[in-house]
Amino acid sequence: MKGSLIIVGFFTIGVLAGLFHLCPIDITQSDISFYALCALMFSVGLSVGNNPQTLNNFRSLNPRLAFLPIMTILGTLAASALTSLILPERSAADCMAIGSGFGYYSLSSIFITEYKGPELGTVALLSNIMREMITLLCAPLLVRWFGNLAPISAGGATTMDTTLPIITRSAGQEFVVVSIFHGFLVDFSVPFLVTFFCSF
Repeated sequence: MKGSLIIVGFFTIGVLAGLFHLCPIDITQSDISFYALCALMFSVGLSVGNNPQTLNNFRSLNPRLAFLPIMTILGTLAASALTSLILPERSAADCMAIGSGFGYYSLSSIFITEYKGPELGTVALLSNIMREMITLLCAPLLVRWFGNLAPISAGGATTMDTTLPIITRSAGQEFVVVSIFHGFLVDFSVPFLVTFFCSF
């Protein structure tokens, strides 16, 4: 929760700095976002490769639960496409590109800003931050109303890092491996799906 509030705080500071022209350079006319994206991709690869225990955890997973990340991806994309029906100024591809962030706000918003511009990138940032914060705040309620897998699916790509503690506390220790596996696969899909939908 604290981490999400810090991110929102930095986003607010960035908006204010842009509004009042406090930034000495115009980053929309530079390659800074591209280099930031490269650094983020390197960090993702480093964090996955640096934890050999992750692969061992995957081997002990119930094969039926391997479908959970697939259903999370399909459900999110279906809901995103339906959202375009009530937002006529946005295409289904735009909405699905935003949904394809799966809570991974830093990576997806930079991709979308690169391909579609800062307006849609900002919407993607806010949408994905909200997904993470809803999971952090509502995980106990999601478990009570929809079962132990609900907060894992709601957390999207964040279930192997920021939302893992609250999911473990709400759903139980036996869902740690499921949560890490789910987060890993959904996280891995983000750059491919976001760039795919941004290409339309």
